[in-house]
Amino acid sequence: MRNIILFDDDSWNTLLPLSYTRPVADLRVGILKISEKWEHALEGKSSFVTQDYLSEKFPVQVASDNWIINGALLPNDRIVKLILGLELNGAIIHNDLLIAARIDDKQFASLEDESGLNELSGIDISDDDSLVQLITRPYDIFTHCGAEIQNDMDVLCKGRRSEEIDESNQVIAAQNVFIEPGVEMKYCTLNASKGPIYLAKGSEVMEGSIIRGPFALGAHSVVKMGAKIYGDTAIGPHSKVGGELSNVSIQGYSNKGHEGYLGNSVLGEWCNLGADTNSSNLKNNYAEVRVYDYTKESFVSSGLQFCGLIMGDHSKCGINTMFNTGSVVGVSANIFGAGYPRTFIPSFAWGGASGFSTYKLEKQYEVAEKVMARRKKELTDLDKKILGHIFHASSKFRTWEK
Repeated sequence: MRNIILFDDDSWNTLLPLSYTRPVADLRVGILKISEKWEHALEGKSSFVTQDYLSEKFPVQVASDNWIINGALLPNDRIVKLILGLELNGAIIHNDLLIAARIDDKQFASLEDESGLNELSGIDISDDDSLVQLITRPYDIFTHCGAEIQNDMDVLCKGRRSEEIDESNQVIAAQNVFIEPGVEMKYCTLNASKGPIYLAKGSEVMEGSIIRGPFALGAHSVVKMGAKIYGDTAIGPHSKVGGELSNVSIQGYSNKGHEGYLGNSVLGEWCNLGADTNSSNLKNNYAEVRVYDYTKESFVSSGLQFCGLIMGDHSKCGINTMFNTGSVVGVSANIFGAGYPRTFIPSFAWGGASGFSTYKLEKQYEVAEKVMARRKKELTDLDKKILGHIFHASSKFRTWEK
């Protein structure tokens, strides 16, 4: 089994707030996390080189032979073939960016301070951009979602047979639907003619739901009654969704369980959207959407006409919340009240359109413990340590504290 080490580069900063709580390769794009994609592609076990405050939860495992890969890189057949062809001390470079390398433990130690980079024998693939697909912005997760659902299904369903679909359901292109054991679904409509549909083990699609592929539902997740779900949508494990969704990615353990529209959006883990929450994903003047960039501490053009909500882990909003186009919400924010809140809401913000105060750390711990207990998970001391670091690191964005 190959030892895979997935490392963060500058994209960790540009993927904030989603990366605040995890390495880049722990992000879910499509059905699988980036790390899981590489484990399948290289037939190995992965670990991470990440930020210091995350490294205790996500430790690196170094062996005598290591395949180190940029954590923002999505696998494809051509790049996987190149990586598997690397000799020891070989590397792949794209536009001066290290994509992958194969090194021993001594070389790894020298690479940690970058003194060993010059010793690697590099393959430069800068003239072929099609080889390299990187997730460097939060919205890259939903723009790649549909294609990655198909890629992940090719891996997960190879050589396997789907469970039977209950005859009460209406299904178009049933050959493109894959159902794991333990799925509950009756009196629903599935259209897989435009893309595949994948329902993971123990998930449930309640009656009256209408789903168009590409769509993936994670293990033990639920689509609630009468939901309308458009393609390029992937729901991670232990989540609940309802209302109307289009091109949405949910990392897992989060709820959008009620009526309301969410489109071209990414939610982290342990998020909850109150009933009738709506997010705009298109500006009235049809202009490109500007999105807050943590590295520039200002709004930049996303290059997208459609972009909705980006929400970091542990954030919540109350009923009837209205998010404007391209809204970015940090970690552990609590949003409520009438009107449109600002389009950048820092981590540990408490309030809404009428203004914000600081969501106290101990109070947030109490809420997180209750929320996680509902999924039989524990907020550990290490989780608290990470949230505490984020609380202090993000204070500069909470301008009302100054």
